[in-house]
Amino acid sequence: MEFASEKKREILSSIARNDGHGEHSPYFDGWKAYDRNPFHPTQNPDGVIQMGLAENQLSFDLIEEWIKNNPTASICTPAGVGKFKDIANFQDYHGLMEFRQAVAKFMGRVRRGKATFDPNRVVMSGGATGASETLIFCLANPGDAFLVPSPYYPANKISTNSHRRKFQQLPSDPGTDGISIHQAIEANINVKGVILTNPSNPLGITLSKETLTSLLSFTFEKNLHMVCDEIYSATVFNSPAFTSISEVMQETECNPDLVHIIYSLSKDLGLPGFRIGIIYSYNDQVVNCARKMSSFGLVSSQSQHLLASMLSDEVFVKKFLEESSRRLAKRYSRFVEGLKQEGIHCLEGNAGLFFWMDLHHLLKEPTHDAEMELWRVIIKDVKLNVLPGSSFHCTEPGFFRVCFANMDDHTVEVALKRIKEFVSNAMEKHWRKRNLSLNFTSRKCDESLMSPHQRMPPHSPMPQSPLVRART
Repeated sequence: MEFASEKKREILSSIARNDGHGEHSPYFDGWKAYDRNPFHPTQNPDGVIQMGLAENQLSFDLIEEWIKNNPTASICTPAGVGKFKDIANFQDYHGLMEFRQAVAKFMGRVRRGKATFDPNRVVMSGGATGASETLIFCLANPGDAFLVPSPYYPANKISTNSHRRKFQQLPSDPGTDGISIHQAIEANINVKGVILTNPSNPLGITLSKETLTSLLSFTFEKNLHMVCDEIYSATVFNSPAFTSISEVMQETECNPDLVHIIYSLSKDLGLPGFRIGIIYSYNDQVVNCARKMSSFGLVSSQSQHLLASMLSDEVFVKKFLEESSRRLAKRYSRFVEGLKQEGIHCLEGNAGLFFWMDLHHLLKEPTHDAEMELWRVIIKDVKLNVLPGSSFHCTEPGFFRVCFANMDDHTVEVALKRIKEFVSNAMEKHWRKRNLSLNFTSRKCDESLMSPHQRMPPHSPMPQSPLVRART
């Protein structure tokens, strides 16, 4: 008999030992730089400003006001403690019915009543990432793949990697058609579906109804799952309005069993710490399986109880959505207009908590290595944690995602001042020191696929996306 001590073997599983979490990437490196030296207006005014965190902190005062005016909504107040026993006791993985009803109603409200949602199809999970992971587990086997247009949110790939599922990225480089479903089959890749984020993270734009219709028809024709991440659906601050896949499927021939929505209250309400993730599937088997799996990441019953009351207050919800949209629009305009004065252009966005900044003209050469070199200067010397496009798998270098809703007005002005000084003065110092020269290039893109509000800078990756064209 051979004992474990006599035989070399791995102590941990392959999942625990792999690098699937993606921690060793610019996406997380910027966070580490901020954590080591966080900006504070008085205690550390020269610290790193966090512009890589997509949080909606502009309307906390509205929520705080509601909580003060509704003390019975919390079991931790003298007015609400009478419900403590009921809420503190064990709740099964279905969750509180009043919470699921309130979430379903809120989702319909955000979609302007153009779609209704069944509370019995609302499945809870610990945040949107947990919801995505649970859904992928239900839909695919190890080795299966999902088509995704680039650029895309890095954590989507993490969700698939954790179960040894993978992304088949569709490059958006203007010089390539990308990989089609037939090419994937020829490469012995079993494609199970398409994953979209609408509104887009990191682009900060909404997908048009025509685009969604084309994609839904494509997935129906190929018998693929359509997974729509709609966690930014209530962050739209400019026209056109948000169009949900739930609205499109009412007017398009499709198989409802193949349509699934990921939702959350982290972005729309600015409550990421509450860990409210939602799976809404039109497939009964997926709902049943995901609900059983939700026991691995249940939402606190205390959070459910509080939010059920808040989301059921129609007067508050109306006020919050309108005011949040107004504040996001104001903050977005302040940043984008301020950057424009310094010759920095951004994709014209209408949703999300970030904008897509074009710095390709500051690159030594049009490569991802040059993009990373510029990013390190921005992190180390300018002390702004913005995220390079390569961390979102953008195929064309020079783009950066910049978050604008996670700071106060004073920090906004500090950030703009730093960028201005960097562009007007520090560029020469930083790049001459490294014997670098600036290379200004231009290239035209076909904008015929985009509506006027979505016209992109010359180097935008989005118009040429093969997935948006739904090619086969």
